[in-house]
Amino acid sequence: MLQKVLLVWVLAWTVIAFALMGIDKAKAKRHKQRIPEKMLFLSAILGGSVGSLFRHKTKHWSFRIGMPVILLVQVALLLLWSFRHYVWGV
Repeated sequence: MLQKVLLVWVLAWTVIAFALMGIDKAKAKRHKQRIPEKMLFLSAILGGSVGSLFRHKTKHWSFRIGMPVILLVQVALLLLWSFRHYVWGV
């Protein structure tokens, strides 16, 4: 049950993060008010890191490094959780 909830959570935030990145990129092209970077990072941290890898803000080191790092941390946590009985004997 928890696995299904987690899967739905991650998929939903991936779609949200992808949409936010796309909307922000469209706004940038039209020189409109952008989505705050804090919101883009928050959507990645909440589970949308895959959707945040959208080719966007490639000039900003915080995005070139930060988004992949968030994804790697989330994958590592997922692997630890998946193999927790091997790691901690739980």
